[in-house]
Amino acid sequence: MIKILIVEDDPAIAEIHRRFVQRLAGFEVLGVALTLFDAREQIEILKPDLVLLDVWLPDGEGFALLRELRQAGASLDVILLTAAREAGALQEAMRLGVVDFILKPVVFERLRDTLDKYCQSRAVLAALADIDQQAVDALLGTPLQQVAAGGLPKGIDGLTLQRVLAALGSQGASAEEIGGRVGVSRTTARRYLEFLVGQQLASPELEYGTVGRPERRYRQP
Repeated sequence: MIKILIVEDDPAIAEIHRRFVQRLAGFEVLGVALTLFDAREQIEILKPDLVLLDVWLPDGEGFALLRELRQAGASLDVILLTAAREAGALQEAMRLGVVDFILKPVVFERLRDTLDKYCQSRAVLAALADIDQQAVDALLGTPLQQVAAGGLPKGIDGLTLQRVLAALGSQGASAEEIGGRVGVSRTTARRYLEFLVGQQLASPELEYGTVGRPERRYRQP
């Protein structure tokens, strides 16, 4: 049974989230904290496995509590349920290692999917003595899957992106060479390669020949 503490300053919203969790097997709500002060006390006493944490609370920010937990080495996980839509809030959450960042109003299906994945990941980790890259990718997703989860821009197709990434090697190749391997034009290959560079999934370099302009080549980082 995974034990959950809900930290939410609005009692009505806290009750909704509590009922959401109660609909799921394998989870137990230990309590509800309406302030940072209450959250600190309940975490110390109840020892939850997972905290559903709001960002804005009457006596401070949820990020302050999250930093305290990380600095103290607390062995619990955090999912942010928040109305904070600033990109900086997401960046801070990622730096502090949250399990997920869910925007309010929280939809049951979205929370259910996150908690199901969290439960599965805990079970897999508990059964593993050692890990390899395949196990890491299964738990966290490959870098490409993580990028795709954030939404691909217009003009970038997921399947073609996978093929371009697979065609990259450690020795470096031009957009024309990659296009030939994948079966797309040089211009299309370059568009995908530059997208991968922006996601830090490919590294560009200039190769200088004896004649003409230097050639831009790409390789695995």
